[in-house]
Amino acid sequence: MSPITFRRTAAAALTAALLVPLAACGKNDDKPAADASATPKAVNLTVLAASSLTDVFKAAGAEYEKTHPGTKITFSFAGSQELAAQVKQGAPADALVTADTKTMDGLKTETGDATIIAKNRLVIAAGKANPFKIDELKDLADTKIKVVLAAPEVPVGRYSKQILDAQKIEVKPVSQEPNVRAVLSKVELGEADAGLVYKTDSAKSGDKVVTVEIPDDQNAVASYPAATLKQSKNAEDAAAFVTWLSSPEAQKILQDAGFQKA
Repeated sequence: MSPITFRRTAAAALTAALLVPLAACGKNDDKPAADASATPKAVNLTVLAASSLTDVFKAAGAEYEKTHPGTKITFSFAGSQELAAQVKQGAPADALVTADTKTMDGLKTETGDATIIAKNRLVIAAGKANPFKIDELKDLADTKIKVVLAAPEVPVGRYSKQILDAQKIEVKPVSQEPNVRAVLSKVELGEADAGLVYKTDSAKSGDKVVTVEIPDDQNAVASYPAATLKQSKNAEDAAAFVTWLSSPEAQKILQDAGFQKA
């Protein structure tokens, strides 16, 4: 072999040897990109929420799941006092949203810091066509009118008592219900002539009831605090959802449903 041929052969061998580790490095560099596109971790969150949030939270939950792949949210709706009892009994859940601050404040040892995510007001829901021509709070004192209220331990029941007492209006309800949805249902079905409910619930009822507004100076403001539960097994993801409820996206969903800005 001539010296020139030898040198060319040696150079080719050296080049090939250098390319092998470089190729290997290239494969390792590709690995993080593959990891980044891996399927998101599956997370199942259970959120306890006040009955008056039923419809809007279903919409909010669907939006959250769409923008947070891998996360599934299951809601459990009930009166705030029922939710509080569930938390104290250790029901497996990750976050809590009540319809008043009093209930949430009573659970400070079980929850993280609470944030107000929305507000609401009360209205009179009168039966279809409003046959008694109810147009103000004092009309509810008429004993011919069958009025249904939420029980006093329920936030909407407490707000109802607050505004009626402030106006010195005595109402003898035909029944006291465990949550606002039950009050509204009684009026929708004709089992009561009127009831005090949240504005958002009455609006959702459409033409099944007639909504009678209550002036601000005679009304009460319902605040909705949200917090993570210390017993959650998904603390980081639960905190992310609670934080998201104050985001512009979530606030738009709440306000489009008639809730007031926090």
